[in-house]
Amino acid sequence: MNHIDLVALLAVVQLVFFAILVGRARGRYGVKAPAVSGHEMFERAYRVQMNTLELMVMFLPALYIAAKYWPAQYIAGIGAVYLIGRLIYWRSYTAAPARRGLGFALSMIPVLALLIAGLVGIIRNAAG
Repeated sequence: MNHIDLVALLAVVQLVFFAILVGRARGRYGVKAPAVSGHEMFERAYRVQMNTLELMVMFLPALYIAAKYWPAQYIAGIGAVYLIGRLIYWRSYTAAPARRGLGFALSMIPVLALLIAGLVGIIRNAAG
């Protein structure tokens, strides 16, 4: 099994799940498209989805690039921490936005680790 592909697909599934929650919140709180503001609970769901989308732009390329240079199990493990971080972020942000710090850290630190791993791998490979 390719663990990197599994983590990448789970990240996409997670984003789809957050998008479904936004759609449900639109209906529940009467926020008609194209509005992105209105009820606070809708806005919380929307921000979780958008923040996750913003991170995915960094996460997926960094995941695949790092996996070219380092053992897949380690890189997939870092990716799994990202996925858990996003779940914690979702739960804490929708409950009390001020408590989103742990989930954000468990999402951002893996992204930064993957970026560094990719850069180090590229530099080591270029050096020969």
